[in-house]
Amino acid sequence: MSEEQKLQEFQKRIDAGEIIEPKDWMPEKYKKQLVRMMSQHAHSEIVGMLPEGNWITRAPNLRRKMALIAKVQDEAGHGLYIYSATESFGVSRQELIDQLLEGKAKYSSIFNYPTLTWADIGVIGWLVDGAAIVNQTMLAKSSFGPYARAMIRICKEENFHKKQGFEIVATLADGTDEQKTMVQDAVNRWWQPSLMMFGPPDNDSPNSAELMRWKVKLQSNDDLRQRFVDLTVPQAKAVNLTLPDPDLKFNEETGHWDFGKIDWDEFWRVVKGSGQMNKARLKARRDAHKNGAWVREAAEAYAAKHKN
Repeated sequence: MSEEQKLQEFQKRIDAGEIIEPKDWMPEKYKKQLVRMMSQHAHSEIVGMLPEGNWITRAPNLRRKMALIAKVQDEAGHGLYIYSATESFGVSRQELIDQLLEGKAKYSSIFNYPTLTWADIGVIGWLVDGAAIVNQTMLAKSSFGPYARAMIRICKEENFHKKQGFEIVATLADGTDEQKTMVQDAVNRWWQPSLMMFGPPDNDSPNSAELMRWKVKLQSNDDLRQRFVDLTVPQAKAVNLTLPDPDLKFNEETGHWDFGKIDWDEFWRVVKGSGQMNKARLKARRDAHKNGAWVREAAEAYAAKHKN
C-alpha cells in the first residue's frame, strides 16, 4: 500500500470515529502533533503545581490545607499520566523534562502569573480549572486512545478542584468587606488569562485545523472559549461577583454571552517568556530537579541491584 493510500485509510478510520492506538499506523505528523500537544499539557500540570503549592503553608485552616495538598498532588499525577501517554510513542519522559528545564518546551501561559492572596487559590480553582475542564472534556473524546483515557480520570479530579475553588470564592464573596474586595481583585486579575487558556483565535491558530481534521480536538479554540464564558457568567452572578468586562452582555439572537476583546499581545508576550513569573517558574523546576537527583540515583541503583 502506498503512502497516499495509507493516509486515506487513516483518515477514513478517523472519520468513522475509530480510536487510534500507539501500535496502529499513523502519519508522522499526527504523531508529532500529539507529542507536542501532550508534552505541553504534561508540562502545564507540573508547572501548575507551583502557584498553589506556594500557599499550602499559608492556608487559613487545616481543612483548606488538606484540600490544597490533595489538589497539588493530583496535578503531579496528571502530569505523569500524560508523560506516560507520550512514552507510548517512544519519547522518553526524561527527554521531555529536559526540554522543559532547558526552556525549549511550552506550557500554559497562565501559570506565569503570581498568586498574590488566598483568594487567588479559590479563583484558580474556579476559573483556571473550570477552563481546563471545558477543554479536557473534549479531549476525553480524542481520537488517540491513551490521551483520551488519561483525560477521563483527570476530568473527574479537575471537577473536585473546581468545586474546591468555587467554595473558597463563595465563602470570601459572602464574607467581610475586605474579603469581598480581595476575591473581586483576584477575579479581575485572572479573568483574561483564563480566557487565553484556550489558545489564540481560530484564524491565528497554526495547529487547530489539522488537529480537528484528525479529531484530536473536536471543537475550535473560539467555540471552547465561548462555552466557558456561557458557563461562568451565571456562576459569577450567583456569588455577586463582577467579571471585568464592560462589553459582557447576553445576546438574545445567539443565546450566548458576548464578551470584549482579549489582549493577545499580552498572551504572546507571556508565551515568549516575558511574563511576571516565567523565570521564577523555570528556576523552581530546575532547582527541584537538581535537588531530587539523589532520589533518581537511588531508584536506579535499587533497580539495577534487583534486576535479576
